[in-house]
Amino acid sequence: MSAPESSFFRVTETGLLLHVRVTPNAGRDAIDGVERRDDGGVVLRVRVAAVPDKGKANAALIALLAKKLRLPKSAFSLLSGETSRHKTLALSGDGEVLALKFREVL
Repeated sequence: MSAPESSFFRVTETGLLLHVRVTPNAGRDAIDGVERRDDGGVVLRVRVAAVPDKGKANAALIALLAKKLRLPKSAFSLLSGETSRHKTLALSGDGEVLALKFREVL
């Protein structure tokens, strides 16, 4: 049950690749849903209250996703976008199970 090409995540051999657009310094931490971008890409929109300073917003993003998916924070790693709003995260584990968790959360 792989995700379609138009999804914000992709199942890999080691877990899941996740494409996220983060809005830091928001009023609250929240997952806003899925967004199709003008370039055709699809991202998961997430807001975090943390400021984008010294990795605080990145840490808040990982903490929020870990809590919502009931996964340890250590299952997440930031692959790209450390200082950008657009980030790619890797989640380690069974990709199909992780994909199901995302579908349940959304």
